[in-house]
Amino acid sequence: MATETKKLFQFSEVETHANPTDCWLIIHGKVYNVTRFLEEHPGGDDVLLSATGKDATSDFEDVGHSPDAHTLMSDFMIGEIDPASVPSKVVYKSATSPEYNHDKSTAFNIQILQFLVPLVILSLALAFSYLYTKDNVNTSK
Repeated sequence: MATETKKLFQFSEVETHANPTDCWLIIHGKVYNVTRFLEEHPGGDDVLLSATGKDATSDFEDVGHSPDAHTLMSDFMIGEIDPASVPSKVVYKSATSPEYNHDKSTAFNIQILQFLVPLVILSLALAFSYLYTKDNVNTSK
């Protein structure tokens, strides 16, 4: 029986793989590349993405995964984490939000135009129809 050599990853390396196109996480000291599993995950991809680039052991255990889920994990394991590289206290960065738009007038103007343009076209069509019908009635007398 041959002994398998597992790749040993540094925590700092796992942290860099934290996006929808490159998604790694740590569970029970093992490193998993779950990028190709994002769309198949029964809980949705955002569940995995929220656990990416960190030790997701408690997140994984809190959900209470089935034995099948535990078996499936082996397909995604790419190595183990170097325990010495894991910081004793991890500071997680919150997701970045889009920059705040102080001037919302542009978005508001677009919404108004999306409402007003069809209303103006409808009003013109009704006015034209009314005038055209009125002219036909007057000329036929």
